[in-house]
Amino acid sequence: MNRNEDAVSPVIGVILMVAITVILAAVIAAFVFGMGPSEMAPQASVRASAAETDTGFAIIMLEHQGGDEIVLSSTSTTFLVGGQEVVYTSAVDERFTAGERLYIGTNGTFMIGNTTTEADLVAAADLYNIGNSSDIREVSIVDVTSQQMISSLDVRF
Repeated sequence: MNRNEDAVSPVIGVILMVAITVILAAVIAAFVFGMGPSEMAPQASVRASAAETDTGFAIIMLEHQGGDEIVLSSTSTTFLVGGQEVVYTSAVDERFTAGERLYIGTNGTFMIGNTTTEADLVAAADLYNIGNSSDIREVSIVDVTSQQMISSLDVRF
């Protein structure tokens, strides 16, 4: 009547210890590799309004009212007007910072942006009206690296 059950308890103990170690390693790896800092879009306050050039063309004026600067290169930021991407004729310093204005017009094919003056926008292209009376144009600013919206604005003409 001698029963030998000595081997059962140590084997179960070893299996449980290995299982706990594997689970603990998986949880730590998930935190280390999956919880890094996420890319953040610039936080900026931008106002959009309809404007008119001295020669009478309807354009859009964006005014940076504060917050982070917006880099104007196409690899950093995309500006869209009614779903059409804006092409820059001049970006003096390629940074759109607080207090600056960005003018957007159209030559009928492309949306054209300029960070200097509305006169420079007119000189850079043959313009057409970007909008007519009672038109509404949606202006979106998207950060390319994070794929997050910086601003979405409606402009009424």
